[in-house]
Amino acid sequence: MELKEKILSSYVAFENDLNTNSDIHEIRSKALQNFEDLGFPSKKLEAWKYTSLNSVLKHDYSLFPDNDTAVELADVKKYFIHDIDSYKIIFIDGKYSSFLSETTHDGMDVCLMSAALTKAKYKPIIENYFNKVAKQDNMTSLNTAFATEGAFIHIPKNVEVEKPIQIINFTTGKENATMLQPRNLVVVERNAHVQIIERHQSLTDNAALTNVVTEIYTDTHATVDYYKIQNDNINASLVDNTYIEQQKESTCSVHTFSFGGNITRNNLNFYQKGEHINSILKGITIIEGKQLVDHYTLVHHIEPNCESHQDYKGIFNDRSTGVFNGKVVVEKEAQKTNAYQQNNNVLISDKATINAKPQLEIFADDVKCSHGCTIGQLDEQALFYMQQRGIPKKEARALLMYAFANTVLESVKIPEVKKRINKLIANKLGVNIGFDL
Repeated sequence: MELKEKILSSYVAFENDLNTNSDIHEIRSKALQNFEDLGFPSKKLEAWKYTSLNSVLKHDYSLFPDNDTAVELADVKKYFIHDIDSYKIIFIDGKYSSFLSETTHDGMDVCLMSAALTKAKYKPIIENYFNKVAKQDNMTSLNTAFATEGAFIHIPKNVEVEKPIQIINFTTGKENATMLQPRNLVVVERNAHVQIIERHQSLTDNAALTNVVTEIYTDTHATVDYYKIQNDNINASLVDNTYIEQQKESTCSVHTFSFGGNITRNNLNFYQKGEHINSILKGITIIEGKQLVDHYTLVHHIEPNCESHQDYKGIFNDRSTGVFNGKVVVEKEAQKTNAYQQNNNVLISDKATINAKPQLEIFADDVKCSHGCTIGQLDEQALFYMQQRGIPKKEARALLMYAFANTVLESVKIPEVKKRINKLIANKLGVNIGFDL
């Protein structure tokens, strides 16, 4: 049985096991119908022109894995940013782990999506925000149809969360192949501030496919600082769908660090619905072997006097493949927009590939919009210069690559996250580049 048929045939039993209200049932049913009509994305779609999921979809995935596998803190502690005090929301094979999580908090609501979808306490928030900004394309519709578990984070107005929130989804690999569909909803009200770190991590080499959807609502004067660390095992693939709606005078930044995994597709969408908004999208990709990382970004400028800043760096070795499709849309009413987009790539191997497609759709006449894309190799003269001064070639190459990516790291606001990314970069480059890790 093909994966699509298996998913469709399992839906009735899935819904019968749930105790949800009719509104959520209707949302799920419409999403399932949409997925049935669209199916999985293929390279025939312009948005997926350079990325095929065929090799990923051939596995016989367990759609509802058992979660009775014991996971000890010692087994997973290395995946936490443990140098800082943080709230932790931990999932094992798609189910919440109260043992590993630390969610004691004041002044904010942190709970599970399953609770938020069913409890009367959260009904107004769910009605106002759940599934409102997410575009119902192939993979988002699939997630919506089976949405039950994930993180629900509600930051009331004027609350500055005192420490970061870590969301980590572990896959134990108890099944030969596992498919997970986490659903996150983050609502940050007026004048509130939160920092979030997200990671998906397999604990074995068995095949895993994670199709995650995150909706983020940033209200007036609110600030969201979001970090995605993607360094999974080579048999794990990730489709990460993130949708962000911003209100006036808000700031939202998303940093995406892609180092591991088989196929990684990041769909990152910003919708600016007010004036004086700042949207920041940055990323570093360092991959090798036959890995593929595909960044598909959208910033939709709807109102005047707003800014967006995109800066993505890619380093590709062996037969790896990178994709960057960055789209900026400036509506007619969005005068005084300042939109910046930059994508720089280094090919270490002659067999590595990068497909870059920057897009600007501008319907306003008083704007500052720029985009740039470069694809090249390391500067041989710089390498020679460093070697002449006693730096071995391997270390010289690593230093040049680190310097190339450092403009993205400079904007990371959590020192411990920057320290962790430095260490991951050093590991990917295979050298000790002399930083305090």
